[in-house]
Amino acid sequence: MKIAYLHQYFNPGTGATGSRSYEFAKRLVAAGHDVHMIAARSSEAHTSAGWQVETVDGITVHWCSVPYSNRMSFRRRILAFVQFAALSARRARSVRADLVFATSTPLTIILPARFATLFRRTPIVFEVRDLWPTMPIALGVLKNPVMIGIAKALEKWAYRSARRVVALSPGMRDGVIARGYPAERIEVIPNSCDLADFQRVSDEAVTAWRSSHEWLGDRPLIVYCGTFGLVNGVEYLAEVAAAAAQLNPELRFVAMGDGARREAVRERAQELGVLDSNFFILSPVPKAQVPVVFAAATVSTSLFIPVKEMEANSANKFFDGLAAGRPIAINYGGWQAEALTESGAGIVLSADDHQSAARRLVNLVSDEAELRRKRAAASHLASAFSRDVLAQKFISTLEDARHT
Repeated sequence: MKIAYLHQYFNPGTGATGSRSYEFAKRLVAAGHDVHMIAARSSEAHTSAGWQVETVDGITVHWCSVPYSNRMSFRRRILAFVQFAALSARRARSVRADLVFATSTPLTIILPARFATLFRRTPIVFEVRDLWPTMPIALGVLKNPVMIGIAKALEKWAYRSARRVVALSPGMRDGVIARGYPAERIEVIPNSCDLADFQRVSDEAVTAWRSSHEWLGDRPLIVYCGTFGLVNGVEYLAEVAAAAAQLNPELRFVAMGDGARREAVRERAQELGVLDSNFFILSPVPKAQVPVVFAAATVSTSLFIPVKEMEANSANKFFDGLAAGRPIAINYGGWQAEALTESGAGIVLSADDHQSAARRLVNLVSDEAELRRKRAAASHLASAFSRDVLAQKFISTLEDARHT
């Protein structure tokens, strides 16, 4: 079938952001479907007027230019969402697809999806990557009662418009059900582990990456690889690094990525006296190079600020750590904490006791037998989240939606 796939932040495997849509779209093409990805180039370097079309691994990608960055204010980001919705609506309709798949955030992605299907019987499948507007309300960035009302109405309209809903976690599924959507029409398809990409990493590549940083060498390494956003609270890692410096001065911490809070993290690390001592901030690397960084780690991390609503997240860095067979340390509860505890693939750190968190990490990296057990458990858990397995479930969901 012909599928219009709407994703504002599509990454065709070359950028540093998540590549879920790229990986799933590739597998849709391999299954015989005609996929038209409608997306935005978010870099200021891409300011071309109109639409550009290219073929990427069999996917027909329709690009428009809508600058976007995590460094933008919440208001400016909302304007970028609305701008893309307006630009992509007619484009999506012109595809004349048999099915429209729209992935959020932003929630405004439902607007072009609905326009594309107006006066047609084309089914919509809606993917929930974050519960909006629950998240921005919980974070205190969406406060205006009128805007909250509009956002809630848009959320309800999105679910009502969808023949199927794909949720990225059990918690998101529960949130959709709480809005009145039928449970039997929801599929939980979390982010995935690209096992082959991580298995291809050579020992030589890992050694070369470690050797390229003279402060690292063969020392134990704790890695955070992701966005420096408000919700991530990467300052936490600098606090833990400061506490760990007193316990094991050889332990190294790396925060790799970009985002609105990057300078704030740097400043806090400097205040604590750990910047470029045992805590290092590195620029993001393309997604294809991420496996080397995780393979070089002793322990990988996934971090969020202590907001209950964040526990339903499905962070890519969690699955990348599993795919690399690395123990994972997280500082939040929810379904991922339960998975780590039950499988033995990682540890759950205190969100507010940095000394306690540092002690647990120092003890873990000092226990080679425990590291081996947790690496094996992480690799085993990764197989349950294999991209190939979950992609087949995704393809079946879209095919079922088309024919029911």
